[in-house]
Amino acid sequence: MKSKTLGKNTEKAEITHISANGVWLPAEGRELFMFYEDFPWFKDAPVGRIINIKETQAGHFYWPDLDVDLTTEIINHPERFPIKMK
Repeated sequence: MKSKTLGKNTEKAEITHISANGVWLPAEGRELFMFYEDFPWFKDAPVGRIINIKETQAGHFYWPDLDVDLTTEIINHPERFPIKMK
């Protein structure tokens, strides 16, 4: 017998710590760390904009005030997704 997931994910995405080096985001049962050198959008952003985060679907995060959209794969492997400036 297989159990089905019922309803929505009721856990709210949140930033648990902001430091001089980056930002911590709990996801998928562990804490992910985003270095500012890999995720520069957070470096000089006001705290209120960093903590305003939405998990739009499992493993997919959006910061509406910063217009930043990231997945756990991008956070875990930023080297695979280099930042491109236009």
